[in-house]
Amino acid sequence: MNPQVARSGPPHDVELAQRIGARDERAFESVMRAHNRMLYRLARSILKDDAEAEDALQEAYLSAYRNIGSFRGGSKLSSWLARIVINEAYARLRRQKRAGVVIRLDAAMSGDAGEPYAEDGTMAESWNVERPENAALRGELRRILERQIDALPEQFRTVYIMRDIEELSVEETAECLDVPQATVRSRAFRARALLRESLSREIDAATVDAFGFAGERCDRIVAKVLERARLLNFS
Repeated sequence: MNPQVARSGPPHDVELAQRIGARDERAFESVMRAHNRMLYRLARSILKDDAEAEDALQEAYLSAYRNIGSFRGGSKLSSWLARIVINEAYARLRRQKRAGVVIRLDAAMSGDAGEPYAEDGTMAESWNVERPENAALRGELRRILERQIDALPEQFRTVYIMRDIEELSVEETAECLDVPQATVRSRAFRARALLRESLSREIDAATVDAFGFAGERCDRIVAKVLERARLLNFS
């Protein structure tokens, strides 16, 4: 890693980058687990496909690992990673278009869209157990929300994911997308207006569950990336 890492960024981010540059596997894993959900959602907002988003995220992590020396600490590590994920996702999108591949718009309409509403196998107090009909309703609302988000124009969709689902600030979103803050605000406003046209007020209850990132997916991505990264001479 380049020893001339700037110290103007968050000290913890700079330290993590240095540790990753020194081939500290534990530091690399902690970074992935900390940012997995946000980065996956960002990739999916561009690719609109679960499997493609996972693949893009893995490739982006490996690219970040190989190029960690270019992280200067002038921005958050999460923003630096987000730009790599965005570049990887758009590169995949361009390859798909050149190959004539069409991403299905109705992927979320199948029973496999997102993560299922699953029981954790533990006993719970009866007052804390969601009634089956309510769970089914929330699941359906979530699927409706995901379909409507997928149907948004690309530039609005990505901003909506970052601002309303991941709850990033205008400043963070603008930094990740490399656009003016005014553009983020206008795109977010337009995205919300488009969604209001097709969604009921219950959307607020479903938003938190959109594009779920359960532990299984998180573990799968981390395991695959670490397996490939070890081939790059982890110590």
